[in-house]
Amino acid sequence: MVKKYKSDALAAVHETMEALHEVGAVGRQTMREFDASCLTPIEPLAPEAIKALRLREHISQPVFARYLNVSKNLVSDWERGIKKPGGPALRLLTVIQHKGLLAIA
Repeated sequence: MVKKYKSDALAAVHETMEALHEVGAVGRQTMREFDASCLTPIEPLAPEAIKALRLREHISQPVFARYLNVSKNLVSDWERGIKKPGGPALRLLTVIQHKGLLAIA
């Protein structure tokens, strides 16, 4: 998996921290906390943005749901703002937003 960092400087620092972790100079907990501070955060998507993604890809709610491995009712709830995607679903939506649906196909 390719990691996306907030900046090139943080990517370089992270590479150094990984090397220190490999030789035992940095503990696992410290490395997890450092990872969290360096990686690009996933921003929540508004209902309109989710619908726009689906329409941009020219697919129906049931087909979109199958790509995301969720129910068609959940996609509908996201688009109407009743529920909000989180966790893996939000990550997949972000990948689709930046790279298109074929990135997860």
